[in-house]
Amino acid sequence: MRMNSEQVELSVKVIRKYFADAAVWLFGSRVDDARKGGDFDFYIETALPDIALPMARTRGDLTDSLGMKVDLAVNNHTGDKPIFHIARANGIRLT
Repeated sequence: MRMNSEQVELSVKVIRKYFADAAVWLFGSRVDDARKGGDFDFYIETALPDIALPMARTRGDLTDSLGMKVDLAVNNHTGDKPIFHIARANGIRLT
């Protein structure tokens, strides 16, 4: 995993600021130690019904804190998307 412990702690703190009940995974290129570069991709599971504003705020705060582009896939169990299955199956759970 190409994310140090400080980045993990900071990311989880920011995500839980807006999604208090969140289960969080890192997925995408950052889970592969052999790759270089890449943004941070987080998969979040939450029971929060309205995710638009928390998602925007989380992305902004994470981008500012990590100094890199951040992508979020947020599953509040109101729909099903293939990315949710991919992220959960191939990602690394952070919380």
